[in-house]
Amino acid sequence: MPGLLRGVARTAVIAGTATSVSNRVSKRQGERWAEQEATEAPPQAAAPAAAPAAGSSTIDQLKELGELKAQGVITEEEFAAQKAKLLGA
Repeated sequence: MPGLLRGVARTAVIAGTATSVSNRVSKRQGERWAEQEATEAPPQAAAPAAAPAAGSSTIDQLKELGELKAQGVITEEEFAAQKAKLLGA
């Protein structure tokens, strides 16, 4: 009986250690992937600011914004904000 208990205890310790190590590895991998995604993703906030060209008419600027939205460069919310800014609303 003591040999059986020793075997069960050893198995429990090994399984607990393996679970702990696996969880730490998964957490570290997730953090690394999040870091990589953050560094690879281009900043999208810069695109709407560059969209309206200086000296062009409001219609031309709205067309450019529409094209950027259609291409997926800016979101619907960014489009609405820039449109409101151009129209003075």
